[in-house]
Amino acid sequence: MRTITLILTCLVVYAADNKACTNLLVGKKASLDGSTIVTYSADSYAMYGELYHYPAAKYPAGTMLDVREWDSGKYMGQIPQAAETYNVVGNMNEYQLCIGETTFGGRHELLDTTAILDYGSLIYIALQRSKTAREAIRVMTDLVAKYGYASEGESFSIVDKNEVWIMEMIGKGVGNKGAVWVAVRIPDDCISAHANQSRIHQFPLNDPDNCLYSKDVISFARSKKYFSGADKDFSFSKAYNPLDWSGLRFCEARVWSFYNRYTDNAEQWLPYILGESSEPMPLYVKPKHVLSVKNIMDMMRDHYEGTVFDPTKDVAAGPFHSPYRFHPLSFEVDSVKYGFERPISTQQTAFTFVGQMRNFLPDQVGGVLWFGVDDARFTVYTPMYGCITEIPECYRTGTADFITFSWKSAFWVHNWVANMAYARYNQIIEDVQPLQDQIEGMFFEVQTNIEKIAGGHKNPTFFLTQYCNRMAQQVHERWQELGEYLIVKYMDGVVKKEADGKFIHNAYGGSQYPNRPKWDADFLRRIVEEKGNWLEEKEIK
Repeated sequence: MRTITLILTCLVVYAADNKACTNLLVGKKASLDGSTIVTYSADSYAMYGELYHYPAAKYPAGTMLDVREWDSGKYMGQIPQAAETYNVVGNMNEYQLCIGETTFGGRHELLDTTAILDYGSLIYIALQRSKTAREAIRVMTDLVAKYGYASEGESFSIVDKNEVWIMEMIGKGVGNKGAVWVAVRIPDDCISAHANQSRIHQFPLNDPDNCLYSKDVISFARSKKYFSGADKDFSFSKAYNPLDWSGLRFCEARVWSFYNRYTDNAEQWLPYILGESSEPMPLYVKPKHVLSVKNIMDMMRDHYEGTVFDPTKDVAAGPFHSPYRFHPLSFEVDSVKYGFERPISTQQTAFTFVGQMRNFLPDQVGGVLWFGVDDARFTVYTPMYGCITEIPECYRTGTADFITFSWKSAFWVHNWVANMAYARYNQIIEDVQPLQDQIEGMFFEVQTNIEKIAGGHKNPTFFLTQYCNRMAQQVHERWQELGEYLIVKYMDGVVKKEADGKFIHNAYGGSQYPNRPKWDADFLRRIVEEKGNWLEEKEIK
């Protein structure tokens, strides 16, 4: 008997940190080019950003698969290996199937600590065994029915080149193997999102083309006294993930921000986000115009700018209008509880992607995982095709880890740049964003030609593998150059002078005296309001 181990990560990621991810979804008729699109940000304070790879393989009968919990690396048990598995690059496989997730937690008593399969295992096993979203739903639900579900409540984005699905799942507690779940297809002309709060409320009970669910999803809720109404009124979300203030402001608000940017009627849902209405936002909406992949990349960089939640406008933003809030997100002062805004883009992101799947192209070139490490605001989404067989060194497992710095690691170089920028956000973002847009724009400009060349190549997989590796390494090197430029330009609170993109010396070849930008006037007023009597210059007697 042969054994193969599924190693998903060797790092400890605490469950509380995991409740922080965001998925955006776009149907093929809602996208500019007919793609289905899905995003993911793996947000955790204890995760190293890398690009996983599971090569396609065939296994003899009797081969077993060791399952390890994605968050911790803990050994969970064994299940039979499939006779054949497919090539998986990150969260996309060679057949243009892409899966993301966000953890909603839900009712704690439903966590089954004796089960074998956690949410991460389900994702990567399903990617290795499924060609379509519907097949992945069947694989995942069959597995948990047989081996148990070991995680908290989870929302999964399961997207192929034709269909976009959201599946929500929660266990049934120790001694009750399996899970209750519901999966809803997002209409082709709509967009949707989820962000750590269950989003499926009422769902059609007799429409298998657009909705699938476990046979006991309602009856189990009745047995636990989570629900007592008519079947048609059953809400998965209300039964298994009752809403609280943090679910609104930390989670649903991120979905609202997506809807707000791409519909004309998001104001109607603002009372819900503010806790003034119990009427939830719809699971999906029609956008006011079709969306490009670049639109979705930029949405992953959102901090609620220009909305009532804009964190760059309050005193916590500091003199450089930072949208970032480090710990604690929630806090208490004089027995009153408060919480900062939690936007889509966040500093603790380990890796992020935008999955693009196209049914009008062959699978080898149709599926692109636009991959980036660290905070989406400071990453470069770089094309990784689902067919490639070698991962770029800068993304590769083993290049570095969460506590081992390496200049060869994209995770560390991007974190280096981002952590310089956090301290002086509104200054440094002016250098980062144009370069980000320039590089991503170049990728889009050459994409059609690259895919045309690959289609005519005698070995498209080899060609695309080489292309992706070159692009990743070039971005990595360019981002390191950016970091070197930023440390020179912004050291010690000043801004070095430039001409034609180069730093300049004085007339004698020596050091040019730098610019010393002033703090924001509004921020200075706040300082004066707080301690002006102490700071005020006074006449000397």
